[in-house]
Amino acid sequence: MIEYVRGELAELTPAYAVVETAGVGYGLNITLNTYTAVQGKKDIRLFVFESIREDSYTLYGFASKEERSMFLLLITVSGVGANTARMILSEMTPAELCGVISAGNEKILKTVKGIGLRTAQRIIVDLKDKIADLGIAEEAPAAAGQTAPEVDKEIKDEAVGALTMLGFAPAPSAKVVVAILKEQPSLPVEQVVKLALKQIK
Repeated sequence: MIEYVRGELAELTPAYAVVETAGVGYGLNITLNTYTAVQGKKDIRLFVFESIREDSYTLYGFASKEERSMFLLLITVSGVGANTARMILSEMTPAELCGVISAGNEKILKTVKGIGLRTAQRIIVDLKDKIADLGIAEEAPAAAGQTAPEVDKEIKDEAVGALTMLGFAPAPSAKVVVAILKEQPSLPVEQVVKLALKQIK
């Protein structure tokens, strides 16, 4: 079992990171929260979850143990797979998610792509008692307001690439991303992706 990978950040997109250690490059699926945490760093450590199936071997990387713990709890819920859990943790920090679950706020959970009313209710019922052990709950998230000094074609391409890696078709993703950037041209790529996740149907 791989507990964590520490090494040089060789490649980074909002949905994927490659960490090189001892001459081996480990490709890990990441959340937007982890992307934000490691962006601009040279040497990083990501806590790992290994998804092993007959036809695939996938690594998921997290900047903190709390985020990995939240991910592991989410995938115990019926109807929530690894990609859906990653989507949830791309829209909310672990602390924000704990706050949403503690408050029983199914409306916020339903804003996440792929989460319907039943799944949202199941997440709240199944995890309400379990998240207390994490001790990281806070109030439900407010609207994001981070900005970056400049946005260009690179931001658009990176956002569309991240959405494609999350399973969305490139053409609809590009349309949504362009619309977001026209309205808010100073948004950083992680915020563009977060907003796009709420809009893509």
